[in-house]
Amino acid sequence: FPFLISCRKSKGKPNGKKPAPEEKKLYLEPEYTKSRITDFEFKELVMLPREIDLNEWLASNTTTFFHHINLQYSTISEFCTGESCQTMAVCNTQYYWYDERGKKIKCTAPQYVDFVMSSVQKLVTDEDVFPTKYGKEFPNSFESLVKKICKYLFHVLAHIYSSHFKETLALELHGHLNTLYTHFILFIREFNLVDPKETTIMDDLTEVLCSSSGSSSNGSGNGSSNSAGAQNHVKER
Repeated sequence: FPFLISCRKSKGKPNGKKPAPEEKKLYLEPEYTKSRITDFEFKELVMLPREIDLNEWLASNTTTFFHHINLQYSTISEFCTGESCQTMAVCNTQYYWYDERGKKIKCTAPQYVDFVMSSVQKLVTDEDVFPTKYGKEFPNSFESLVKKICKYLFHVLAHIYSSHFKETLALELHGHLNTLYTHFILFIREFNLVDPKETTIMDDLTEVLCSSSGSSSNGSGNGSSNSAGAQNHVKER
């Protein structure tokens, strides 16, 4: 299964000019962060119900998040092109795809998202990985695969916020995006599915959405995922 790494962009350009100052993050404006499609307590929603197998719960939620994030991205996909998004970037971080042979691929954002969605689609429809038939066992590698899937899906959500929030606003879908992001973040925190260092880049948004949703900012045993200084998250990368 392919894996990803991230690296920081160079502080300076080859021609010696200083990079343009970082644009104001529109998605952090209070008038937009308050927008939700529901005020449901997601912290309770993500908790493992009694008598439900953990792997079954992870499989069900991961598959649902995959479909919802894929749908959310599809609403702005026409604006995410090889010209507008020449790299898969989130703030000052650029993500690369590694194919099954371990070859590093620098791709455009739409190519990257296509790699993610195609790979995840292949996994969630594989009976040997996400079994749906009675008596079929989950593989020993199931949890590690879920973690990789969630990391990929986080990158897609982060790119939507970082590069396509204006289009999301124009479509009046920011409430849907905020609700999806909040639910997803609280889910991955509850089960420690994504390394906090991976999500640090969006800690400023996470702090605002999770606290304003009435949910506790700390996940189950994962308090370290909260940045004490969200504004410095770029430097920490």
